[in-house]
Formats: sequence, C-alpha cells, structure tokens
Amino acid sequence: MAELVYDKTGRLLFTKEMKKEYTILMPQMLPIHFGMFQKMLQLEGYNVVQLNNEGQAVVDEGLKYVHNDTCYPALLVIGQFLDAIKHGGYDPHKVALFITQTGGGCRASNYIHLLRKALVKAGYPNIPVASLNFSGLEKDSGFQMTLPLARKCIACIFYGDMLCALRNQVAPYENEKGAADRMVDRWIARLGRALLAGKGFTSREMKHTFPLIAKEFATIPVTRVPKVKVGVVGEIYVKYSPLGNNDLQKFLESQDCEVNFPGLMGFVQYCAFNMGEDHVLYGGKLAVKVGTDQFLNWLDSVERVMLKAETDAGFYAPGPFKELVKKPKGVISLGAKMGEGWLLTAEMIELVQGGYGNIVCAQPFGCLPNHIVGKGMVNKIRALYPSANITPIDYDPSATRVNQENRIKLMLAVAKERLNAPAEAQPLTAEQLAGGAPQVGATV
Repeated sequence: MAELVYDKTGRLLFTKEMKKEYTILMPQMLPIHFGMFQKMLQLEGYNVVQLNNEGQAVVDEGLKYVHNDTCYPALLVIGQFLDAIKHGGYDPHKVALFITQTGGGCRASNYIHLLRKALVKAGYPNIPVASLNFSGLEKDSGFQMTLPLARKCIACIFYGDMLCALRNQVAPYENEKGAADRMVDRWIARLGRALLAGKGFTSREMKHTFPLIAKEFATIPVTRVPKVKVGVVGEIYVKYSPLGNNDLQKFLESQDCEVNFPGLMGFVQYCAFNMGEDHVLYGGKLAVKVGTDQFLNWLDSVERVMLKAETDAGFYAPGPFKELVKKPKGVISLGAKMGEGWLLTAEMIELVQGGYGNIVCAQPFGCLPNHIVGKGMVNKIRALYPSANITPIDYDPSATRVNQENRIKLMLAVAKERLNAPAEAQPLTAEQLAGGAPQVGATV
C-alpha cells in the first residue's frame, strides 16, 4: 500500500505509488469531452473513473459539508464526490480525487480547498486530491502536467467541441433517432484508439481529422424543418453540466429546439488571452505576453481549420476566437475578466449574429461575475440587437426545476411566435446583392 506523504503545509500529496494502486474519481461536466479526457488519462496509466451519479442525493450530500451560500458548482462537485465514495463501492483507502483549477479570480480555484475540508469533516482525511491545472497552482509527484499530456488535453477539447457542435446540428433533424449520438460514440472510440497509438493530437493530425469528422456527420440523413434555435451561455460548470443545469440540453431538445453551446476551447483561449491582456493593462513580464500570443496563434491555426471543415460540410460554425475578441467592443471592457467576464457577453453577441438569438444565460445564484457580465449586459445587447430573446436562469439548491423550465418555456413561446410569423420583406444588403457573404473560417 502506498505511503501517505504530506507537504510542509500538511497537504496530502498524490504520489507515483498512488498512480499505480489508486482508483481516481473525476467529476462530470461535459459528457463528450470528459469521456475523452478519461480515455486519455487511462492511456497515461491512470485508473480514472468518470462519475455519473446525480439527483437530489448529490445535492443533499453537498449541503452536509458546505454551507448553502457556497458556489453551487462547488457544492455539486463536492456532493458528487462524497456520494460516490459513500455509495459507489469504492475502497476509501484506495481512492483519489481529480479536480480542475482555473487559476483565475473565480471561486472555482478554491473548490479544491473546500473539498479537502469536506473530506476531513466526512471522515476521509486519507483521500488525496490532485489538481488538474495549466497554471502550476499545485503539483504532485504522481500527476505532472507535461507538454505531451497538455497537447493531448487540447486535442480532446478540439475534438469534443467539434463532435458536440455537429451532433447538436444534426440530432434535431435526423431521420433515424439516435444516429447522431451513435456517430459521436464511434468517433470517440476511434479517437481513443488513435491516442492509444500515440497519434491524433498534433496540429497536423488534427487538421487532417477535422474534415473526416465533418464529412461523416454530413452523411447522416436529415429532414431540415424550421426549429427554434437556442444558444446557452453562462458560468462554465452550470452551462455545460447536466447535473448543474438540470439536464438543460435534454429539456430544450424535448421542446423541439436546436441547441448551440459555445465550445470549451473558447474558454481556454479566453484564459490564455487574459494573461497577455494583464500585461497590456497592468504591465509585468513581456515574456508572458509573447508566450500567450504564440500559444493563441497556434490554437488559432488549428481552430480555423476546424471551423472551415464544419462550414465546408454544410454546418454552421462561429467565428474564430480572434474575431470573438472584437465582439464586446463598445459594450464591455476586456478588463472585465473575473469568472467568464467579457467572454460571456461576446458569446451572446456571437450567438445572436449567428442566428441563435434565443439565449439561456445559466448561472449559479450569487455568482457575482456572471450576474454583472451576464444579467448586467442583457439590456445593452437587446438595445444593439432588438431580436435578442435572452433569459437569465439561476441555479442553486433551493431553485426548483419546474420554475426554471417554466421561465424557459416563456422564452420559447416568444421564439416560436416569431418563428411562425410571416416574414417581412427586407431590403437586400450589399453582400447579398454581391452573391452572399463569405463563409466564416474561409481563410486558414
């Protein structure tokens, strides 16, 4: 059995011996992305299990060990871990926990400390918690964020974003129920085999794979009929996690909607961009600015190929991140970067411009950054885009699913009324007269 090792502060470390012996539990946020993360970490020699326990039991477990005013995502993640430890059949002496840290001003960076306190309170002080982060906040000998591992993580994010985007544009219209989901499963298995063989994560390999994915999704038989198009923005966990948003995507699809979630890579680029923006606003080391610019340029080169592959196959694709940065100009400062900051506003503008003007802004109750840059920007966006139909929805332990869904139904009622209304004659724009605007991402 691995020896328990502590650092100078008393923190229990995740060691190399634990890597060989321990089952590592990982919370759920994005089913497709985290499924690929799980495969990738398993290939690195970690025995990783992705948690899928949900329901009121998870919420109740979280409330036992963190107070009601704690950030809702933290409460859910902690509750999910403790519920799994208590009822999942795991040996508490052979279990470790993985949790991500953003490294920004968001309270998400402190979840890990709340989790450790909760473990002690619940009687599990011997369970180590390892941090998955790119900012060097915490380091453990048994888990090192190496360059090859980071590249594989980035590849999983790109592939996950693409699979989600294509699946969501096909599933509402597919002739055979479940065809899009089965295509996703096939590609996850295929990409997993590639990663196992040490392939598929270089920029060259990703650029080769993107068109193959898009073309296969384009072969799924569909019947295109007008549907309400809904975009979802908000705090990163509540926006994506079915546990955090009461299975929002499933509910919207049950209401005959096409759903668009902005990709996770946008958040990664946002975090990197903010590091460089700090140099512009406050000074500091020029090397940080140069390094982040080079990193963003590399991501941009890959992203543009992915977006072009989507548009070439007949799908909608948003603009690249470098274009997204320009969206909030005149609306909110790029210095507003706590939580999702200016990115949330930029994503709403992107969605409205892309035809997804019905927007659910999902946010934990009491999340200060999200309420300022989410709710606070709604009126400004509506003034700029009168067709924008935006509904902020709060999620917390006391909020009922029925009330949340009823509010969304009111938004959808307006959207369906507009969808069924006779189209008004509009004068042609100069671009339309010239034959149409160029496709997004046409330049690589």
